[in-house]
Amino acid sequence: MLIKVAPSILSADFIRLGEQVREAEAAGVDRVQIDVMDGRFVPNITFGTPAVEALRPLTRLALEVHLMVEPPEDFIEPFARAGADTLIVHQEATPHLHRVIQQIHALGKKAGVALNPATPAATLSEILGQLELVLVMTVNPGFGGQDFIPESLGKIRWLRQEIERRGLDCELEVDGGIHQETARLVVDAGANVLVAGSAVFGAAEGVRAAVERLRRSAGPA
Repeated sequence: MLIKVAPSILSADFIRLGEQVREAEAAGVDRVQIDVMDGRFVPNITFGTPAVEALRPLTRLALEVHLMVEPPEDFIEPFARAGADTLIVHQEATPHLHRVIQQIHALGKKAGVALNPATPAATLSEILGQLELVLVMTVNPGFGGQDFIPESLGKIRWLRQEIERRGLDCELEVDGGIHQETARLVVDAGANVLVAGSAVFGAAEGVRAAVERLRRSAGPA
């Protein structure tokens, strides 16, 4: 199982955002995650569609937009048109999850669903087969630099077992407190995509060295 790295620009230097994304691409990351927060679903406000529009011509990397917003239905088309390749919505943010996934697919984009730490993995049982990605939040969303919640490991294991049992082509991504000490834990539990913000863009040794260290920490899958 190939382990992928998806740095989150939430921890990047916004004055040097384009430069840092290019550094991440040169370091061999697999995609870039853009955390969109509305100050309602989570207690913070971050990026809008202009961030995606600005980054799209600067990189060949896939742009993954994590919509921490409600209702997500209102945000999907604008971010798809801005250049997002994958749109991730929260299970907790809409009562009509099937409809939202259909909306994403109708726009020709990959669809993912994120789960907050207290949300059981089994809530995705009915829709798992329609997803390209599941994102397990290993912190409560809203802020970068939080501590990893170890109870999330059981959720990752359950999802990996279910994906394998059904033979699904669905990535299992983790986000929150991912660094050299926690990367191997989540990979052992079954994750194959690591989202890291401060561990990549906040590293004193620079982006390339941070990405290499994260990959080494994850170890062979």
